[in-house]
Amino acid sequence: MGQSRAVLKYHDETLPAEGAKVAHFCSMCGPKFCSMKITQDVREYARTMGLEELEVISVGLAEKAEEFREGGNRIDQKA
Repeated sequence: MGQSRAVLKYHDETLPAEGAKVAHFCSMCGPKFCSMKITQDVREYARTMGLEELEVISVGLAEKAEEFREGGNRIDQKA
């Protein structure tokens, strides 16, 4: 079984409800921290920005750095 099939099999086993079979995340980490979901979000963002994936990562990191500076360079901010 290839790695992709193994991942899909695990995904389907960990989310047994039929509607969950189409979810873009697994039960290991959930929708907010899923590496599969984050990767898909980065790819979609790159497409909308007209950039390559690696380029958009640099752009995104620069944007987040600016948000951090504007927020007072504090890591203990409330969500």
